[in-house]
Amino acid sequence: MPSPVVPRSKTPWIPASWRNVRYGINASSSTSAPLARKGVSAAAIALGIAAMLVAPVARASDLLDTNAQQITLKVQGKRALIEYHASGRDRHVLAWGAINARTPESNLPQVRFKHDYSGGLKLEHRAMWKTFKDQCRPYDGPPLAYLVTACKAPDGSYWALQSWQRNLPHRGWDPWLDVQRQWELRLSHWSGPIATVELYADWAFGGEAHDIFGRMTYGGVPVHGFHTTANGEPKDSYGRSLYIDTFDSAYGPGWKRETSIVFRKPSGAFCYSFWPTHDVSLPGRPSRPPGNGTKYRISVVGPGVTPDVVAETRDLGPYDPVVEKQQDVLYTKVIAGDPFCSKQH
Repeated sequence: MPSPVVPRSKTPWIPASWRNVRYGINASSSTSAPLARKGVSAAAIALGIAAMLVAPVARASDLLDTNAQQITLKVQGKRALIEYHASGRDRHVLAWGAINARTPESNLPQVRFKHDYSGGLKLEHRAMWKTFKDQCRPYDGPPLAYLVTACKAPDGSYWALQSWQRNLPHRGWDPWLDVQRQWELRLSHWSGPIATVELYADWAFGGEAHDIFGRMTYGGVPVHGFHTTANGEPKDSYGRSLYIDTFDSAYGPGWKRETSIVFRKPSGAFCYSFWPTHDVSLPGRPSRPPGNGTKYRISVVGPGVTPDVVAETRDLGPYDPVVEKQQDVLYTKVIAGDPFCSKQH
């Protein structure tokens, strides 16, 4: 679930005016009264949290299914056949009709696949999957994160399947719902370069917090949407959330999910700093420490039907004013005058 830079939470040690500067107006403080005393039932709270944690289907590197096993990919002409086992049954899914991505255009929808989950019965009233001739060639395209399988089509374009956990809880919290544990199976089809995602580490407010920043571009053009919900979720098919993971942090060893935010319009940039939180998306809104770690990773659903992309960077360690000045130059270049990120540093 995408969230603002810091969810609506009680942060009593930071004045409201500073909160708005650091986190944005979506990080407003809540009262300290227990939710039960505000007339909100436990069932309503549970349903609300569950709804927040079910991320909307991303209209991008196409979400085919979840928790798939025995996955294969075949290509014949301009169609792909994806076969797998999920939810107790075998699937034969045909996909076609889209390649690459459009650059952001508010009046033009992003490219999307067409599907036939019946394996051809819907499309041509016959079981096409049974006679589908695989023309896939060995994959020789760019390295891909979370790769399941990929191949090169006869026309020189590429098809790929990737799988990763997009819906993990925030702040290093262990999953407690099945949807949070799901491994999404995502299909992509492209020719030429894929999206580029940049990630850099720095400090915020004179070393008061660790932060990261970066941007996403496709074909040299910033990737961004046009509208978001109050919780920071993209409302159109161009918007992209970035899922932030932190390594060996206060949350524990290894990779842990920190949160998710969106790339900003029109720069395609983002900025995020690590602070203590009371995350409203977690049961009981518990106190969580700053999530800065020894390194960071962002995972992004690719624009259009291009592959999902990942970037990593190491933390810079204790505050160093000399290195800070160097990073400030890069920060200014990357955020490209974004009015929000200009106030976060």
